[in-house]
Amino acid sequence: MPRRCRSAPRGAPRPMSASRRPVWFPRLTLRGGVFLGVGGLFLAQYLFTGRRDILFVACLLLLVPVTAAAYVAIRPVTVKVSRAFRPAVVEAGREAIVCLTVRNLSARPLYGLRWRDTGAPGLATRGALVLPGLDRFEGGRDDGADAVRLEYTLMPRHRGIYSSGPLRLERCDPFGLASSEWVVGEPLDLVVTPTAVPLPGVGLTGAGGDGDARERLWRLNRNSDELIAREYRPGDPLRRVNWPATARHGEIMVRQEEHRSNPRARIVLDTALRGRPVPPPGQGPDRRFRHDQTFEVAVELVASVGVHLLDADFRLDLVELGPGQLAPHAGTGRGGLRGDAAVGFQAIGGVRALLEGLAGVVPLEPVPGAGASPQTAVPGGNAPQVPLPTFAVLVDIDEQDAAELASLGAAARPAVAFILDTMRPARVDTLREAGWRCIPVRSTWDIPVAWLEATGPRSAAVSPGGAVGAGGAAGRGTATVRGEGRP
Repeated sequence: MPRRCRSAPRGAPRPMSASRRPVWFPRLTLRGGVFLGVGGLFLAQYLFTGRRDILFVACLLLLVPVTAAAYVAIRPVTVKVSRAFRPAVVEAGREAIVCLTVRNLSARPLYGLRWRDTGAPGLATRGALVLPGLDRFEGGRDDGADAVRLEYTLMPRHRGIYSSGPLRLERCDPFGLASSEWVVGEPLDLVVTPTAVPLPGVGLTGAGGDGDARERLWRLNRNSDELIAREYRPGDPLRRVNWPATARHGEIMVRQEEHRSNPRARIVLDTALRGRPVPPPGQGPDRRFRHDQTFEVAVELVASVGVHLLDADFRLDLVELGPGQLAPHAGTGRGGLRGDAAVGFQAIGGVRALLEGLAGVVPLEPVPGAGASPQTAVPGGNAPQVPLPTFAVLVDIDEQDAAELASLGAAARPAVAFILDTMRPARVDTLREAGWRCIPVRSTWDIPVAWLEATGPRSAAVSPGGAVGAGGAAGRGTATVRGEGRP
């Protein structure tokens, strides 16, 4: 698994300070070792025979590799390495270009070196290549003859925050008998975001013009649109006639929705996995690997739904069931349903912030002694005035998480839970009884279909209050929204 951090680096990459740290003392190559071995044999033969010509050959064979080792050690490498990525943030499975600038800081030219880059597991770095010759240090900008620019392409396949670097420079003597290696520059983190699968529809609806999709969205979340009345125009649907306004004005008036700039939605991500059982001896790695793989599907699902909603100008609140990682210093470490505030993302600039935050999210163990907060109905402890569309992505919750999510269903409309295949059926039944619409998701290929099912009509809609609407007809407290391509 790649190394992941809690927060992603912001802004442009910074130039790295020059450093020179010898990895080890000069070492002999295979050829140099053969020289030493043969020289030792000739020296032993001289001790038995006393022949001076054998002594001369032995001294020569022993002296040459020692001189080569001194040659590569006495001439140190003094360079400055700057590292950057293009683009600075890359999506998993996409290519990123590593840009290196190597500048000679010594008063002598630098030549005869080979370079290879290093990185965290999961980054296919470039192997050993010949470094072009560098003139002596000239000062000024780093685009002269004393500097060289190196580039290579890598393709990280999994999300995470990967450490790229430092650079290794190797020098060999002209005869290839000894070599020495230096580590130069500092590592830089490459942020690899999860893949956001394109979802059908626009926001929570699949219709863009007037029709029942907008009316259903208004019934779903009355805070998302402000209704005003205007005079009837030819072509307006009769279903939109506002009869009270018509009676007051004496002419036919219709409802017109004046959209707010930022309707809200909520996503809940299971980062604690508190329902994960303690594996028996000998089965721990396999069981944990299964949960890790399922968690990756959950993160990609959150990224897909979050980007889809932000592109539709929604304000997004992301709630973590475990200790906060997107804003680790803003909460108590108990989790989003136990007093910690949700992390908010705006439509402008929110997509990149969301994806960069999800790049470093990992499943965490629960904090010992972190009990439930007295107010657990709504994340942050403050109930909103209007129920919000809520989408929970659940990997493996325990009974307490299930109870807290069940109480959250009263502040969610609709309340949709995407259930990964590691969830226990008893927890799913608890959510269904509380009015959650539970949709199974097994892999990333199921995400578009699951979204259509989440935003499409249902044959039997159960409201948080327990009312049942048959055939898609919503009763009190029940609302549905239509997805694109659904009948």
